[in-house]
This record gives sequence, structure tokens and C-alpha cells, in this order.
Amino acid sequence: MNAGQPKRRPLARILALTLALGAPAVGFAQTGKEAELETRIQMLEAQLAELKAMVAEQKAATAPAPAPAAGSPPPIQATTITPGAVAGTKFTVGGFVRTEMMYTKTEDGELADSSAGRDLYLPGAIPVGAPDEGSADYDSTIKFSRLWFGVDNVSDAGDKVTARVELDFFGGALGNEVATNTYGATIRHAFVGWNQWLVGQTWSNFMDVAALTEAVDFIGPTDGTIFVRQPQVRYSNGPWSFSLENPETTITPFGGGARISSDDASVPDFTARYTHKAAWGHLSAAVLVRQLSYQTAGANGFDDTQVSIAGSLSGRYNFDASNDLRFAINGGGGIGRYLGLGIASDAVLDANGDLDALDGIGGFVGFHHAFNSQLRGNIYYAASKYDNKRANTGTGVTESVSSISANLLYSPLPKLDVGAELRFADRELESGVDGSLTRLQFLARYSF
Repeated sequence: MNAGQPKRRPLARILALTLALGAPAVGFAQTGKEAELETRIQMLEAQLAELKAMVAEQKAATAPAPAPAAGSPPPIQATTITPGAVAGTKFTVGGFVRTEMMYTKTEDGELADSSAGRDLYLPGAIPVGAPDEGSADYDSTIKFSRLWFGVDNVSDAGDKVTARVELDFFGGALGNEVATNTYGATIRHAFVGWNQWLVGQTWSNFMDVAALTEAVDFIGPTDGTIFVRQPQVRYSNGPWSFSLENPETTITPFGGGARISSDDASVPDFTARYTHKAAWGHLSAAVLVRQLSYQTAGANGFDDTQVSIAGSLSGRYNFDASNDLRFAINGGGGIGRYLGLGIASDAVLDANGDLDALDGIGGFVGFHHAFNSQLRGNIYYAASKYDNKRANTGTGVTESVSSISANLLYSPLPKLDVGAELRFADRELESGVDGSLTRLQFLARYSF
């Protein structure tokens, strides 16, 4: 082919060749040949279309992947976080940064420097009996900032395994306020769950966490609430849950004095709970059975055990999407360690050195109102009272505590909360001596 001649397409060549071959026969059988020629052209066009489709398919298969859309964030995790875990394991992390600032005024003494009562509301620590030695203190802390790690896996057979470790920084033994304000990490939760079983440390099954009021204080209605975290084995099935939990007995010596903590129980604390859930909220009932025990060595040592039983009824009632009522009432024998962060002892030693379980009753009620999607408020009252059997305990032990609090919390952005809370609290001893506390507390918290 000459360089100056235009290139012919394959279809044109085929048509020209076909026409040339069929030209001599035109005069003899023009009609039949035209029909045959038309059929051949259609077949060739069909083959050509098939070839074009194959070429297009090959180009698409070898084309590079499209570039990610502009502005798409890169993946956070490029490699497996837990390479030693079972395939399909999900790893999560979360927590919050929390700063609290508080002004506290006491009328009958001073809260000890660096004591727990300076970081959170501790009703059993309200100073009493010194009306001329009131005090005003300002404190701020980040100790209740929190970090947790979780692991979840579901096997091919449908078995679910979970694990969680949670820390805060309430380890005051390692910190001071002189220069660096460093504080040690403290274990809050550490447990493994397998389907309906849980083994490890978490909230006591005797505690209804879902009934707690929203507070600026670390706990809130401390005076009357059950508040315990401890190692346990728990089984849950529908509305029922049962647990065997770490035993510990707190004891007031005969005639009063420094509280004794005994780890001499031979059986764990037993709890059972039933929770009814509905659209209006929930109602929960629980029972606690304990062995109180105290043993000391020597010929004149103590050796006694006693069984005590306590109960709890708690819940939450939703009036509508913006208003709800939360409540609890707790009482019984040997309930001291579980109620109000141990305001009273579980038992007292009598004149013969035998244990006598102490009765106590406490509770709280709180109302929650959401003004809008960002602003909400709470008001709550909490109290507890103890039958100390003063012939054995003396008159220097706490007979009752109570407090009333109100707060406002505002969330300007998702996961960001700021709030303020005002509290008035009282504590009275068996002798009738009392003391009061007023606290204005502020909170800034960002959760992640």
C-alpha cells in the first residue's frame, strides 16, 4: 500500500471484496445474490460488534482503580491493633477528660487536706462538733478523668466474648498538690463476659446503676445509694441476675473507736436481682445475703460469724421524653459497707466479743428535666439512717445523713458537657452533735 493512500477499515474491505466477487453474477441472478450478500454483511457486523465488546471489557479489567474522592479521611487503623487476638475481634477505646472545681463551706470543722471528701461528696466525712471552727475551701481536680479499653468477639457458633478494663486517676496515694498534681491510675472495672456469664470486677449486682440521678458530683445521691464495685461471678438470664461477690466486713469495736475491716468470711456475698423493663422505664428489686465474720489469733481472740440480709427497690419512671423520676430505697441488716460509701459499719462487737449486725435504711429520689436538646437540669434528695445500738457502738458514730442538690448541665457540642451544682448537706451523730456542708461545684467534661 502506498503511503499516500488512505487506510481502509476492515468492514469496508470486506464489503468491497464481497461486491467484487459477486459482480460477474449480477446479470444472471441479481435478486438471490443480493439477499445472500445482505445476510453476509449482517453476520460480519455482528462479529465486529462482539469483538469491540471484548476489547472494551479487557480495557476495563486492566484500568487502574479510581482515586479516592477529594476530602475522604484516611483510615485510622492501618494494621490490626491486636494481632494476637482471635480473627474478627473488635477493639474499642473510650473515656472522658473531666475537670471539677468546687467551693466548699463547712460550719462545724474542716475537711482534712487532700482527703477524699475534698474531691467528691462524702457524707460520712462532714465535720461535726466544732461550731467555731468552720472553714471555706476551694479545690479542683482531674482525678475522675477516665479511660477504658474493650474487646468483643462473636464466634462462628454465635458465642459472644467480651472484656473490659477501665481506669481513672483517683489513686491519691501517689499524688500531691505541691507542684505537679500527678496521681496514680486506679482500676475501676476489669472483667470478662461469656454469653450470660461475667467474671471480674464491676458494679455489684446489688446496685442499680440505671436509677442513679445525673449529677455534677462524682456520684450524686451518695447518702442513700448503693455504691460498690468488686470482683464477682455473675449469671444473667432475661430479667434475672445472680452473683457471688467478694466479702468484706466492717466492724465498730465495743464502745466505739476506729473501724475494723475484716476479710475473714468463708463464703462470698450473694445477690439476686429482678428487673422489669417497659416503655415507661424500669423497676428493679434485689436481695443481698452476707456472712459477717471476724477472727483474731490468740487465746483471747475474737471468732464469730453472723448472717445478714438486706434488700433494695429502685427504678426510673419516664413521664415523657423530657421528664423522668429516679428513685431507690435500700435497707436491712449488715448493709453498712454497701450504703453511702460505708457511712456506717456492717456490725458491732458486743461486750462478749460477738458480732451484732447493724440495721440501716436509705434512699433517694431525683427529678430530671430536659429544657431542650442541649440544656437539662436535675434536683434530688438523698438520706440514710442507722440503728447503731449505742450501748455497743457508743455515741460517736453517725446516726443520719441527708442532702439536697440541684444542677444544670449544658452541652454546647456533642460529647462536651459543662455544668454547675449546688448542695446542702447535714450529718448527725448518735450523741446529737451535728454538722453541715454547703458546696458549689463546676464541671467540664469531654467524652470520646
